[in-house]
Amino acid sequence: MAGRPPSRVPKVVYSSVELTMRDRFTVVGRVTGCHLFEGDGTRPIDEENVHVSYTPKRVQFPQEIAAWRRSIEAEEERKEACGLQHRWNNARFAVERVVVTRTHLAEEPVVSLTLRDADYFDFLTTSLNLDGRRQRNGLTLRQQYLEGGDPADAPSWMNCSFGINVALETGKDGKMLFSRRSAQVAGPNSARWNSSANEGLAQQHDLPRDGSPISLHAVARRALFEELAVHDGDKPRVELLGFGLDLDNHQWAAFFRAVVPELDEPTLRLRWTRGITDKWEHDRFEFVDADPESVLGFLADEPQALWTPCAPALFYLALVRGAVERLGGDPAGRVTVERAEQKVMSDRGL
Repeated sequence: MAGRPPSRVPKVVYSSVELTMRDRFTVVGRVTGCHLFEGDGTRPIDEENVHVSYTPKRVQFPQEIAAWRRSIEAEEERKEACGLQHRWNNARFAVERVVVTRTHLAEEPVVSLTLRDADYFDFLTTSLNLDGRRQRNGLTLRQQYLEGGDPADAPSWMNCSFGINVALETGKDGKMLFSRRSAQVAGPNSARWNSSANEGLAQQHDLPRDGSPISLHAVARRALFEELAVHDGDKPRVELLGFGLDLDNHQWAAFFRAVVPELDEPTLRLRWTRGITDKWEHDRFEFVDADPESVLGFLADEPQALWTPCAPALFYLALVRGAVERLGGDPAGRVTVERAEQKVMSDRGL
């Protein structure tokens, strides 16, 4: 069978409203702000089939937007000088493009991710100004660069963030972990339920000094350690399940499932009392039985406004992957998750 071309989606525009055919993930009757770009949870994406290339060339803002960035930098420097709470800058990556293809024979997914230089203030410049601030031409960034077109094709300076999202399951007691972002975290996702662990790609941590390619799996393991104190010695089994695009906040994301066979809720909670590298990033944790009905019930019972756009998609993929494993690799395992969703909705009159 001939290989399929890279993923490209046509656009449809009616009355300047965004109808790009980048559909939004829906679960328990809720339409989220997340588009699943690749992956359905039935099979992991092999680490060797993820190709990350990096060009050490900085993103270039249009002149007007560059002035917005300088204002953000000046304000944060002022706060720091006054001893006030402030945001610190660090080197990050901008997403040039994401391309999905398949292997020639087995048609396994292959993902190519192309990155270039950006920093945290670049990210704030666009993420904080998608809708509220208008350019001299009268348009917001969303109106000019995202609506009426394919958001996956936005210019690289609009893509100054790539997030690694991990759904953690404790193997010893069969729990799924939900983490709520602290109100101290900058951006639109503060004080919301999110993935178990989340980290943005950062040059200081994730760009190998020996020149080898960036490993998204290594970033997922870093997220588990820094945010949940899960060490490599805990032998987490980490699988990449898919990629998504947060259409509300315009941020790319990778979705991972991690299972730690010898850990349980009491062990982790005790460990957290002894310190976590990035303890300030979350203010609440909930362990829920990892079966589909319990997890989907938790998703349904918490108000939609308290969820980040892509967290429901991540946990759904993790449920599908677990169901497929329990059936010995049969992709029909996803049907058991759909049936559990129907029961959750029926029980709640959704």
